[in-house]
Amino acid sequence: MDDEMQPGGAQPKRARLVIADDHGLVRQGFQGMLAREPDLQVVGEVANGQEALEICSRLRPDLVLMDVRMPKMDGLEATRQIKQRHPETIILMVTMHENPDYLLEAIKEGAAGYILKGAPTNRVMNAIRRVLEGESPLNQELAAQVIRRLADEPEAAGTQPSPQPQTQHPEQLPHSLTEREVEVLRLLAQGQTNQQIAQELVVSSLTIKTHVQRIIRKLGVSDRTQAAVRAAELGLLIPRSG
Repeated sequence: MDDEMQPGGAQPKRARLVIADDHGLVRQGFQGMLAREPDLQVVGEVANGQEALEICSRLRPDLVLMDVRMPKMDGLEATRQIKQRHPETIILMVTMHENPDYLLEAIKEGAAGYILKGAPTNRVMNAIRRVLEGESPLNQELAAQVIRRLADEPEAAGTQPSPQPQTQHPEQLPHSLTEREVEVLRLLAQGQTNQQIAQELVVSSLTIKTHVQRIIRKLGVSDRTQAAVRAAELGLLIPRSG
């Protein structure tokens, strides 16, 4: 989330959200939750994937809560098209069930994670704020499981399998990731939190947060989950020898 201060004021910018769901009661429920949060602002509601695509082009929200099943265009296709046109937009899928197979598909299309329908307000807010702040909205075990599957399915991540895969050197990576940033990227792709990475590398959590923000920017992705996807594409999840 953009935490820069407003010119001449003490209040940070509010994150701008769009709710995409074909059920009015669901949209109303999310709207009611979010209306009480001073750092979050709902700037639009839509009832199908096509409308989600159109509103994202017009308003450029920070985050979209995207239902899976909607008329005209489903959530997965809408996510794919939004991420193609506006890669900086974060998308959290809204689903009834925690299904790793579906989650893998959603992440391959560009989603950062998911929110369960009917989840308590505190869990919903926690997932939204975590992803806006550069953390993963997924629990560590599930995040690691999904990224492992991406690494095991190179064709699913947009790469070609190689009989002898080689990890790229930092100077060959987009925008010259530093060796430390590559190290941090590998650890976040394992599902580790900023605090866990900081403990392993013996630095502060703030230092790791800065590294993660730079990694996301250099890779041209919107969030931590998609940074891990890029790590899989670049071959960085291959265990190092020795």
